[in-house]
Amino acid sequence: MVENLTTQDFKEKIFNYEVNKDWKYEGDLPCIIDFYADWCGPCKMVEPILEELSKEYEGKVKFYRVNTDNEQELAGVFGIRSIPSLLFIPKDDQPQMAVGAIPKEAFKQAIKEVLKVED
Repeated sequence: MVENLTTQDFKEKIFNYEVNKDWKYEGDLPCIIDFYADWCGPCKMVEPILEELSKEYEGKVKFYRVNTDNEQELAGVFGIRSIPSLLFIPKDDQPQMAVGAIPKEAFKQAIKEVLKVED
């Protein structure tokens, strides 16, 4: 299941950028965050892919969505300029951003290479 995040949720579950200057992931599993907007066509293409992947990787990877229209502060912190923007967050490494609607196979490759999770 893909969970929607507010700015407050993000600070609790992902990274509290008000407290920590350096990246410190708060989660217990690697995750992918989809920065999207309801009016965005390519975002609508990514949504069903993330739903499928959330079932395939249940218990291994968490999936989140952030509505950039509602959470403008959060989008600003990450310098989101185009959507969809996808933030891949490994458990113990620096996050990596991908921009644009990427196909399912590209997600699976990033989950394996960036998040270090086997399917």
